[in-house]
Amino acid sequence: MKKNYSTITNDIQFMLLGDSHAGAIGRAAKEAGILFVGGPMGAGREFTAPFVDWNNKDPVFRSGYANEMYRSFLGELDANSLQDVEVPLLCTFGFALHFYATTENWEIYREVDGKLPSAFLEGPLFHDLICAMAQGALDFYRTVLKMGVEAVAVLPPQKVPETSEPSVFQAAQNVMIAEAERLGLPVLDVRDVTTGFDKLQHEDFSQENDPIHGNTAFGQAILNAFVSQGVSAHVGA
Repeated sequence: MKKNYSTITNDIQFMLLGDSHAGAIGRAAKEAGILFVGGPMGAGREFTAPFVDWNNKDPVFRSGYANEMYRSFLGELDANSLQDVEVPLLCTFGFALHFYATTENWEIYREVDGKLPSAFLEGPLFHDLICAMAQGALDFYRTVLKMGVEAVAVLPPQKVPETSEPSVFQAAQNVMIAEAERLGLPVLDVRDVTTGFDKLQHEDFSQENDPIHGNTAFGQAILNAFVSQGVSAHVGA
């Protein structure tokens, strides 16, 4: 039986697409009684290098699981393609910064003292390397924005696992923010609320015994930023 679009999907406030960092946002929305469609579709590294093909302006995810999830999300919205989606897309694609910052990736760029020079981290080569790593995500955002779809990206929890380099994490984040600005892609940034003087995630916003993810409080901070930026005036109303 066809769903009644007017009574079901008109109450949905956003479509959530992304990696495991989307989980905290979804949990926070459920706790707040905010209706949405979507959730995690795979691991962060799956959404960096090219991960979609396009069929008549509709993404076809190369991961079978991700594509199955995406099609199910469209079904919940009674939509046939992304262009039929009338709510904003809230996305974490490409912002799994700890993946880019994996320590072993950067060994050849170290100085004799073992440090990565700031001139390198702030320079054009590093910028181009991060853009190459994030090519799939940047292409995805570029395409959906050109289609006129409302998309919003999310900065990740400021948590750097032992396998990653903190300086690279921060520098990669700067690159991704700059690229988002160049694309005209809004980015939800809650660092002022969720981090300390060390620029790392407060425990109050961290998933317990987890080196990467934020908790439901972090997800709620994201939703608060979503509302305050005026992306979706009805969220939480």
